[in-house]
Amino acid sequence: MLVNRNILPVSRKRLAGLVLLTFVSVLCVAFSMTGTDDVDVDKREILLRRIGHELLLQSGDSTSRVLPVKKIAGNEYQISFEKAFTFRPDFLVKTTRHWLAKDPLAGEYVVKVLHGGDAGVAYGFAVSGNKKDDIISCLGRKQPKAFYRINIRFRSAESNIAGNAYLPGILALVAVMGYLLLRPAKPQRVAPEKQPAIPEEHRAGLRHLSADVFTLGTMTFDAEARKLLLNETATELTKTETRVLRMFALTPNEVIERSRLQKEIWEDEGVIVGRSLDMFISKLRKKLEPDPTISIAVIRGKGYRLEVGS
Repeated sequence: MLVNRNILPVSRKRLAGLVLLTFVSVLCVAFSMTGTDDVDVDKREILLRRIGHELLLQSGDSTSRVLPVKKIAGNEYQISFEKAFTFRPDFLVKTTRHWLAKDPLAGEYVVKVLHGGDAGVAYGFAVSGNKKDDIISCLGRKQPKAFYRINIRFRSAESNIAGNAYLPGILALVAVMGYLLLRPAKPQRVAPEKQPAIPEEHRAGLRHLSADVFTLGTMTFDAEARKLLLNETATELTKTETRVLRMFALTPNEVIERSRLQKEIWEDEGVIVGRSLDMFISKLRKKLEPDPTISIAVIRGKGYRLEVGS
């Protein structure tokens, strides 16, 4: 069967293509422009003081002062303190992320904690636009009491100007897209429609009903409601149990490495405790016991597998 793609008259196609090219070009120019707001800069200094305040409170100090925030370079600030204090790196990371999330200009930044005595770096970490690219280590190790200063260097908004160098290339790409869109197209032969294959999980005893509802053997797992349903009897699940079971339900009869479960479930909590995973697996096993066709098997040296019978 032959299908002719030249449905619109040439003039109408050219007009549509011109509108599309104009729209994309305006977007390219808009995204290449940078600017800062003085109000946003002032808000940043307030947020930095709040980070210092939270650190002192965590250290048990509710009376000494956070000294005025200094702008020591074009895009680098320093938080200093009146008295010595101690801090936990995981608390510093969590607090900094929380408050700087309110700064519209703070996309990427590097934090260095300087020891007041020798100006050496006692601790540091980096946060990027993509959480997977963050550089964070040594969590859970409490730092000794000392006079610390905290330097936070932000990626300069002006660095985005470098993107202007790519603008001609982007516009050239848009031109090529426009040519491909507007050129006359040859008739294409359309292959006969194929019937969709039956999903493998239907044959494995698991049926994915929606983004958050699964059928596990004779049980229904509602991830959004955090419940397991069997014969109109509901079993409540905790938030963490739900996250663990959802990972298993998305990949039934496949091994999930122990390290992956720990990373994806507990990474945001700061410190990963190995026994926590064993405890939640044990609790899940008990809640799945009413259906003998479902079990969570331990794969020695690897991890766990949700085994769902047909």
